[in-house]
Amino acid sequence: MLRSYIDRALEKAQYKQLADGSWFAAIPGLEGVWANGSSVEDCRNELLEVLEEWLMLKIHDHDEIPALDGIQVKVEKKVIA
Repeated sequence: MLRSYIDRALEKAQYKQLADGSWFAAIPGLEGVWANGSSVEDCRNELLEVLEEWLMLKIHDHDEIPALDGIQVKVEKKVIA
């Protein structure tokens, strides 16, 4: 499920080359998930790392994770007594 979500998110990434020749990328709908790098490949690798860290933080904090094209990541909060 996480792999499918990550793959779908990366498909939605939007890349832009900046005036200094570096690259910027963001994933629409996933606030705070953006990266930059000296090449498209560096930028994509950084974006993947940021996305993975963003997901882990959302899961840890039990925050809602937006669905992407029907792919939903839900974390149930269970109380263990």
